[in-house]
Amino acid sequence: MSLRTVTSLTNPTVKAVRALHLRKEREETGLFVAEGLKTVTEGIETGHAPKILLHGAEAVGHPLMRKAIDATMAAGGQVIEVTQDILAKVSRRDNPQAVVGVFEQVFFPLDTLPPHSAPCWVALHRVRDPGNLGTIIRTADAAGLGGVILVGECCDPYSVEAVRATMGSIFAVPLTRASEAEFAAWRNGWPGSVVGTLLTAPVSHTEAVYARPTLLFMGNEQQGLTEEMAALCDVNVKIPMRGRADSLNLSVATGIMIYAATA
Repeated sequence: MSLRTVTSLTNPTVKAVRALHLRKEREETGLFVAEGLKTVTEGIETGHAPKILLHGAEAVGHPLMRKAIDATMAAGGQVIEVTQDILAKVSRRDNPQAVVGVFEQVFFPLDTLPPHSAPCWVALHRVRDPGNLGTIIRTADAAGLGGVILVGECCDPYSVEAVRATMGSIFAVPLTRASEAEFAAWRNGWPGSVVGTLLTAPVSHTEAVYARPTLLFMGNEQQGLTEEMAALCDVNVKIPMRGRADSLNLSVATGIMIYAATA
């Protein structure tokens, strides 16, 4: 537990935080970076205290800063005042947030998920874009979903880009990872309907019956759902394309499906 000032970019703690931009480092440490006092506060309010809290001098007077410092120190974490240059290097941004927190990642085992705890859940197969993934997590939070299941080789929900896109919802939405085989076996026990999306599906997303709890299964940005994954669904639907565009961004399509299933 500490409260100190650091001005050197070669400080070991600063170097360790900077290294969390690398997926390998995040996987080895089980940690991730969240930027901004609002996001850090979201973490604290949902029971996630920072392991490390870096802040600039200008943040000290903010009323939420005292709460963040107290929560970090109460949990045995480090609180370090740093320079603007360090914040920029840690964030890799020219105009960095005045507060950066380092938190523990949380993944829930697939077999512990309680399907009936929410009307809708979403599974994503091989999602590649961290901005899309972060936006989907934020939408899942807004719509009150039970959680997000990552199937197969997906991008990292705890990358800096994905966490930014969640706008703090990274702390509120349960996340799970599973291989294709694990998901296929687990899906057999799903008590509601499993709904996929296919451009070739004969049924519109507005006409389908969504038996609750509904599990929405979305494919990746390039391929959509593969034939093997689509076969795991009780029904596949399409979102009509009425203009010249032949497809939608994955996060937009998932948002449409989420609100159709929870209407």
